[in-house]
Amino acid sequence: MAVVVSDNNVIRNQIINLDEEMDDQTILKLNLLLNTNLNGVPIQDINLGMIARLKEQAGVHGSVVGTVLDAVADTIQVDEDDMQIYTSGATNIFKYPELADKSNAAQILSAFEEKKDLNEWIEQEPVGQNDDNHAIQVYIGGETQVESMKDCSLVTATYRIDDGVYGKVGIVGPKRMDYDKVVATLQSMMEQLDDIFKDKK
Repeated sequence: MAVVVSDNNVIRNQIINLDEEMDDQTILKLNLLLNTNLNGVPIQDINLGMIARLKEQAGVHGSVVGTVLDAVADTIQVDEDDMQIYTSGATNIFKYPELADKSNAAQILSAFEEKKDLNEWIEQEPVGQNDDNHAIQVYIGGETQVESMKDCSLVTATYRIDDGVYGKVGIVGPKRMDYDKVVATLQSMMEQLDDIFKDKK
C-alpha cells in the first residue's frame, strides 16, 4: 500500500498489485528509498528525471518503484473539504465462493462504488472519544450496519492525525478471514501512520 500524506494532513492511500514477489527486507529498502527521496517534495516536483533516478537506485526493482509512483499520482485526485472514502481491490471478493454469487457480489461492489452506505456508517461510529476507539475494531456480519456487507467481516484501525482529527483504514473480507493476520497488518499500518503524524507536529 502506498500512503500519501500532504502538508495539511490529508491522507490518500492506494493498494498496489506487484508482478514480482519480494521479501520483507527488499520492501523495507524500497520503502526507505522512496520515503527518503519523496518526503517533503511537492507533488509537482516529482518529474521524469526524479523518477528515473529513483528507478536506477532501485536496481532490479526499478519497475516496482515506477508502479508505486504511478499509484501515488493516482491518489492525488480529491476534494479536500469533505470526508473521502477510498477503496481498492473490491474485485478480490470473487476469490471467495460465499461472496462471489451474482447477488452478493453486485451488492458489495455497489457499496464500494457508491460509498453512500459506508459513509453513513463511518459518520455514525464514535471516533476519538476514548483510547478504545484509537485501536483495532472487528465487525462481523451485520455489526457494520451496512446491509450489503452482512456476509462479510470488516476490520478497521483508527489513527490520530491531529487534535480531534482522525482517519480510519480497514480491510473487508469473508467471515472466515485470517483475523490474526489482518489485525497484525492493520496494527502495523496504524503505528506507521501515527509515527508519520508525530513527526509532522
